[in-house]
Amino acid sequence: MKHPFYLGHSSSTNDEILNFLDDGSEDFPALYTFNQTKGRGQYGKSWESSENLNLAFSIALKDKFIRIPLSLFNYYTASVVRNFIANLTCSEVFIKWPNDIIIKNKKIAGMLIERKKINAESYVIIGIGINVLQNNFKDLPSAGSLLTQTAKKFELHLLAEQLYYHLSKELLQNNNEKDILQKFNNHLFRRNEISVFEENSLRQNGIIKHADADGFLWVQMENDGLRKFYHKEVQLLY
Repeated sequence: MKHPFYLGHSSSTNDEILNFLDDGSEDFPALYTFNQTKGRGQYGKSWESSENLNLAFSIALKDKFIRIPLSLFNYYTASVVRNFIANLTCSEVFIKWPNDIIIKNKKIAGMLIERKKINAESYVIIGIGINVLQNNFKDLPSAGSLLTQTAKKFELHLLAEQLYYHLSKELLQNNNEKDILQKFNNHLFRRNEISVFEENSLRQNGIIKHADADGFLWVQMENDGLRKFYHKEVQLLY
């Protein structure tokens, strides 16, 4: 099996992987770094990462191999990464809608999935950031790392290789849409628990009921009843 490419530093692995997509290969090119300077998160947010403590990883799949809607592929990818981290750490791991990875109420990983077209070939680029060895999050109170949340240390190069092997094996498995949705909801962070939500600077209690196949989150709001939200329309405070 091929190995992911290692970069000593990268502005954004999701951008730089585009340089590895022109060989016509049917394999899954991937690259990683421990020094990403301009990482991106969901909705234009930046992904802050301390040098040589965390993993920034991107893998590319040809669009033609993905036979489910992108919203469900997003859920499926989140579940694949969740399973990898749960097996790696022997910990209880959750997915905060739509695709953040949570251990003990702290975000330890996030994903950014983008479509790109290179030389008339369409790709889905999956960017994954995992906080691994960082132990200081004084400016990011909702963040943690594998070290802070599990007290376990992982060698970064080996972790990247293990992640690549896991993704290469799992991402194109034949899974029906019902199973993908059920598995995602089974690990949905704070599902069926009273939580605080913020919408347009107003806060109220609510209970997450489920995520649906179209990418919406359904929440039983204290004042407004059962409502559905799309990305960025509501914020879960935790």
